[in-house]
Amino acid sequence: MGSSTTPDSDDDLLRRMRLGEEQAFVVLYRRLQGPIYRFALQMTGMTAVAEDVTQEVFLALIRNNCGYDGSRGALSAYLFGIARKLVLRHLERNRMTAAESFEGEPGKRRNFTAGADLMTELLHDETMNELRRAVVSLPKRYREVVVLCDLEELDYTQAAKLLSCPIGTIRSRLHRARGLLLEKMQPRRGPVKEAGAWKPLRSLI
Repeated sequence: MGSSTTPDSDDDLLRRMRLGEEQAFVVLYRRLQGPIYRFALQMTGMTAVAEDVTQEVFLALIRNNCGYDGSRGALSAYLFGIARKLVLRHLERNRMTAAESFEGEPGKRRNFTAGADLMTELLHDETMNELRRAVVSLPKRYREVVVLCDLEELDYTQAAKLLSCPIGTIRSRLHRARGLLLEKMQPRRGPVKEAGAWKPLRSLI
């Protein structure tokens, strides 16, 4: 009878990692580093900071006294919490706004196929960078909810727990954040209805 293909849980991998199994850490890192990196990148607009935050998060995890308690929540939420503290610390230290430091998407290269509409592709790239710049220009309290709920697609309950605030606060901040984003994008895009405007946001960023 073949072995089970059910993937190990994050807690199982963490337990094995603490017993010295290097491969368990590799699997855990590959599974969780992407969302953490994207969160830090969209919050700061800087690839170097996002890389540093991601590294610090996983360095904290391998410390014996990292403080994670599985009975209090998921490991992914715990790591997001560490990343958030590091990001906010960076933003407090650096008075230059994220929009001013925005670098665009690193390493992005388009391979144009034969007959492709070059102008359409270029406009698509421009729109993506414009939207990312608009996101990182939001005040921190609004930027967080957009990144978590619209980009990482956390539900309101998860976001509320991560940000330590009521669900109603998440809803109101997200509503305000979406309005600010539409205002920032509207001068070049023309009138935009809020309803249904956020599917492109998930796919573009």
